Amino acid sequence: MIRLLVLVILACAGLPAVAGTAYKCTTADGRAIYQDKPCPGTQHQQTLQLDDSKPVLRPAPTPAPAATVAAQPSPPPEPVEPLPPLPLMYTCISATDGKTYLSDNGDPQPYQVPYGILGAGSLPLSQVYGPPNSAGASAPELNRGRIRPGLIANYYVWVQDQCRELTPQETCHALREALDATETKLRRAFKSDQPPLEKRERELREQLRGC
Repeated sequence: MIRLLVLVILACAGLPAVAGTAYKCTTADGRAIYQDKPCPGTQHQQTLQLDDSKPVLRPAPTPAPAATVAAQPSPPPEPVEPLPPLPLMYTCISATDGKTYLSDNGDPQPYQVPYGILGAGSLPLSQVYGPPNSAGASAPELNRGRIRPGLIANYYVWVQDQCRELTPQETCHALREALDATETKLRRAFKSDQPPLEKRERELREQLRGC
């Protein structure tokens, strides 16, 4: 810093600012004089070694490039649990009384019913209790045992309920009604009767997820 100040002073004084020896002369009154020749004998002299070489300017350090943050791959989407398929349900009409009911079987097995419950006419009493001039059709108690098992078997007929598959909307409606009925039974059931109702409730709720 002192050398730089000397060079500036010499330049201002018209002296060549070259490398070499300069002299700082201090007068009796305390003034400082810089010159390239030795000071007079009455002045205090200080020798300075000058270097006019240009300072090496070091380039400002280049900021390190910001580390490129590797793009993190987006996490894969969570798998969506597929909805359970709706169960196949059918509405069936009873062959004996015409009432409808729900079933998971669209092809119920045929079954035998007495011919009379289908609305057909019954046998004449003369055929049941005997021919004309017999013991008397008006006195059945006198003819007990006349109706044989074969006679009853001959008047049983095979019937089968008719079913059709429910639409998805009808199936969801039927499942909701079944769930409501099951929950009502569950609230009223004894503790020992609750496990099968609770199992049925879970099954219905799982099936309703598909609605």
